[in-house]
Amino acid sequence: MEPLFNRVTDVYRCFLSGSCPDQSAANVARVMFSAVRPVRGPVRGERSPAERAELTCVALTLVEKITCSLQSHRLPPPAASYYEEAQRLLCEEMDLMPQLVHHFQSEDQIISHLAAKSASTCVFYHLHKSGVVSPVWQEKCVETFHGSRPGPELDACLWSLTQVMKKLLKGAHRDILQKLLEAFDCSLSALCLRFLPEEKEEARRSPVDFTSSRLWGATSCLLLDLLEVLTAAGLMCGGRLTIHVHSSALLKTVSCSSQYFVKKQAVLLLKRAVLQKVGEDWALGEALSGQRTRENQSYDMSLLTRSVLTAVANDWLQTVQVEQDAFFGGTRQTRGEDSPEPDCVMLRAVSLILLKSVEFHIQTARATAGGHSAAEVSGYLQRLWGFLSVQLPEVTHRCCWISLLFAEQDDDMMEAARALLAIFLNHRLCSRLDDVTVSEAACASGCNPHCHFVLLLQSVSFDHSILLDFLISSETCFLEYFVRYLKYLGTDWRGFAAACDNATQRATLAASGGADRSKLTNRGERHKGDVISRVRPADVNPTMERMTAELRLVDYDSSDESDPEDMEVSEVEPGPSVCDRSRFSAFDVKRETFGPPISTTQKLCESSKPSLSDSNSSLERRAEGLSVLREETSCASMAPPSGKVTCETSAVLCLSELSKVVTRLQTKELFPYNASSLLKLLAQVESCYQQSHPLHSNK
Repeated sequence: MEPLFNRVTDVYRCFLSGSCPDQSAANVARVMFSAVRPVRGPVRGERSPAERAELTCVALTLVEKITCSLQSHRLPPPAASYYEEAQRLLCEEMDLMPQLVHHFQSEDQIISHLAAKSASTCVFYHLHKSGVVSPVWQEKCVETFHGSRPGPELDACLWSLTQVMKKLLKGAHRDILQKLLEAFDCSLSALCLRFLPEEKEEARRSPVDFTSSRLWGATSCLLLDLLEVLTAAGLMCGGRLTIHVHSSALLKTVSCSSQYFVKKQAVLLLKRAVLQKVGEDWALGEALSGQRTRENQSYDMSLLTRSVLTAVANDWLQTVQVEQDAFFGGTRQTRGEDSPEPDCVMLRAVSLILLKSVEFHIQTARATAGGHSAAEVSGYLQRLWGFLSVQLPEVTHRCCWISLLFAEQDDDMMEAARALLAIFLNHRLCSRLDDVTVSEAACASGCNPHCHFVLLLQSVSFDHSILLDFLISSETCFLEYFVRYLKYLGTDWRGFAAACDNATQRATLAASGGADRSKLTNRGERHKGDVISRVRPADVNPTMERMTAELRLVDYDSSDESDPEDMEVSEVEPGPSVCDRSRFSAFDVKRETFGPPISTTQKLCESSKPSLSDSNSSLERRAEGLSVLREETSCASMAPPSGKVTCETSAVLCLSELSKVVTRLQTKELFPYNASSLLKLLAQVESCYQQSHPLHSNK
């Protein structure tokens, strides 16, 4: 045993150094095969089973690393030829794959997992070279999917298939992926039928309850990962989308699973599906565009949204478990508080699933003759607010939910704001009521877009530079939301002014309740000479303050250019082409706007220090750049006669400064897309403000 272990480790050292061992490739292949081959019964000279397990782990890792290096062409030419020959002898002449898949059922979970990694790498390597799926590996997975219980063998097969398909997706190997989907179609259907709580009679008659197994949780998570990969493969190959087909079962998993981490993963998977972001963490966006037509996408989303809305109508939200907030190290208990903070990741995901489903339902109903009722949509929202009020009972004004619940996640916040805006505009169109009545009803339902926008401006301290960050970033849908809201704002300035007045009154009450409250910040702190101070809604109790007080500015220096397609910004005048826009970046825009850049090394050093002083110094540098801009783009002519800075005035000042900065950048061809339509809408804001203050306008 000891000489064999030494020979394997010698090969490992040579491989890591990029050299060849002092023996032939055939001898190396035999050594590795002997180390990987499962041994039944005691081995002569073996001192303990742990030694054999260690040897097997080293050999399996070596097989996986050699195959990965050959695939990525990382080895120098002499070593590449040597190890390629050893790998060929192992897999073709010595038939290594049966030995690897045999380890799938090992009780040692480390060996089982390493065997799955090695098998997946070898399968993908030969798929890439010959386009042929390993029959031994395929047969093992199919057999396991048809009849295995939760355990190491099933987990290894699930993980292995998931990894192979992920690599095919990353490489956009559409034809090979299609063959793999066809080969596993029947077995995967049987697997989902056995392990997902489908609403089918045959599933109810299943004699075995796998959820009672102690290994069920790990198997469930691996199955959910595979469902996401299968859905991404459907996007690429033009097939069915697995998550959408099994959406009812996933919703039931959230209700019925006994393990919270399984519930949470199922909810997050549904969230990615409803946001159409399946596979975004590991797949290329261009590769997933695939062959899906608009009709297919609409049908898939209809399946998903119908399942969600049906479940919500049947009190699904009442069955959703939300545990306390967690972090690395356990759950967090706030000092001096009897009740812990809820899991806001779970709350955001559940909220987005319902809001986006309602939004798509409205769009679909508008395009068909079926239609929908305003009471139906209002009922879904009331159920959502009822669910949220149980988890976070501190907020009394429902429109504050979106700002506070999504404060830590900009992309989710913009998706929620856009969905609520679409819901509100549809209700306004269908109800045919006056704007005042519609706004009051919207506040009761928590979807008044004026409240949402004012709260957004408050959360960024009326800082137009952060809005500029959002505009030039492709990480959120802020551009589409912003344009749609500005279009509506031009038709209902009274509603906006009323929302601002309410915010000002709440801020006044909050200030009178304690001077220390004015020190709270959300996304940034203003320097002392700044005339615009952060306004805080009075409807938020101290518990909610803790959720938002520690937020900092988001750095979008690495953001890509915003894509104007489907954003309704360049409706009249065409903007630069994609190739032209590629020379623009958020870094270029900020350099022109806020002065000379800070070196990347300096930024990285500063970002690695979480001290408060570093954060404040960064904000002070930004404030200095903003003070110069305020001098250049002074809006003193818009100040109210009384000299009092209200929420309405602060909002208009912010949008006016944003307009002037964007105008200057576009004039110098430094803005990443044609913002002519956006600038017209921003100019309309100033016009509406002037018309609403005629005395001030005459001055």
